[in-house]
Amino acid sequence: MTAITLETASASHPGRVRGHNEDSISVDAHARLAVLADGMGGHNAGEVASRMAADAVSSALTDRRTGGRLERAQAEALVASQVAAANSAVFQAARAERRYDGMGTTLVVALWHEAGVTYAHVGDSRLYLLRGGELRQLTRDHSIVQEQLERGAISSEQARYSVNRNVLTRAVGIDPDVRADVHTHDVVPGDVYLLCSDGLTDMMMDREIRQTLLECGRDLELAARRLVERANEAGGFDNISVILVRAEREAA
Repeated sequence: MTAITLETASASHPGRVRGHNEDSISVDAHARLAVLADGMGGHNAGEVASRMAADAVSSALTDRRTGGRLERAQAEALVASQVAAANSAVFQAARAERRYDGMGTTLVVALWHEAGVTYAHVGDSRLYLLRGGELRQLTRDHSIVQEQLERGAISSEQARYSVNRNVLTRAVGIDPDVRADVHTHDVVPGDVYLLCSDGLTDMMMDREIRQTLLECGRDLELAARRLVERANEAGGFDNISVILVRAEREAA
């Protein structure tokens, strides 16, 4: 892969309905790492779960990035192991405190390295790639609605308004073990990556997200703010969090 640097921007908002924000984000351009989690559970437990998971993964991966070059297999094993460790930490915390019983979180992680970008996710928080003006969803939601779509049981329009659209089939911290989907993708200078919670994607169609990113051009800070604003304008029924990362060719 061509040597790259990363430019980043992020935004998070509780939305127009929820009383507090249970999303957590962490982004470190120097460590080439972005993490986003969307928590669930009563009595602020969702906020606890998402913060625990995001902090555990970001701190562990940042520490291990000092070890030099990463190959694809190493990166995938590293990311998978840290998602598993975060799952164990959230699960044990939920068992230790009654008020946190049943708490959990989605998780999406992206780690850029010499072989590309390795990403892992659990739940329905997503990673998108904008390349050449086209927006592509790289992750597959772990949800009832996604399974129904793949079986042809419902249409895309029905999925958007389904009562099951936020029912997950996998989440961090619910069970002693969880399997993350882990992949590596090539990176091209100019690529823009979007990590987001479902507070964005429930409110905006992919074509609307793409149009917003294109309208903002190279201004990632503006794009992050505008995505959140438009999700709120569309209803803001959930917490909204976005991380934007652009890969740039490293200066000689």
